[in-house]
Amino acid sequence: GIILVAINPYKQLPIYGDAIIHAYSGQNMGDMDPHIFAVAEEAYKQMARNNKNQSIIVSGESGAGKTVSARYTMRYFATVSKSSSNAHVEDKVLASNPITEAVGNAKTTRNDNSSRFGKYTEISFDRSYQIIGANMRTYLLEKSRVVFQVENERNYHIFYQLCASAMQPEYEHLKLGRSQENYL
Repeated sequence: GIILVAINPYKQLPIYGDAIIHAYSGQNMGDMDPHIFAVAEEAYKQMARNNKNQSIIVSGESGAGKTVSARYTMRYFATVSKSSSNAHVEDKVLASNPITEAVGNAKTTRNDNSSRFGKYTEISFDRSYQIIGANMRTYLLEKSRVVFQVENERNYHIFYQLCASAMQPEYEHLKLGRSQENYL
């Protein structure tokens, strides 16, 4: 398959707007510079041409920009499929991200907000190749982190958020200490 190596510049670049989406739409792979939109266009064309499901795997280390790349891909599909009611599908699919990140992110020695979970996002299209829905499944990569953390690392963020809320009546039954320092 096609492989694209993307680097997170840690700043906004003007290469992801609607004009760039339209420039890549309908183009053949290799006709333009390598870009996440070129990969998305190829998958979209193959789906429409062969009427078969396509997969795009976004992989990388913590902080590499995987979530942002997935968001750009979803926005590309929403734009080129002219899914007017779903034009912000990436916002809808990623609306659960704060909850997902609280439950699945932790401080590691390399990153204070490292994703310790994987995501599988499935985008559904109708017969005219317009987006009709999406589903995101998540899975923990490090279940052992719940009971044991390496030195200078922490449990999942949700644990410390619950500790900060320990005095709220709905959380008193958890019998958590008020300070996260009790658990470092």
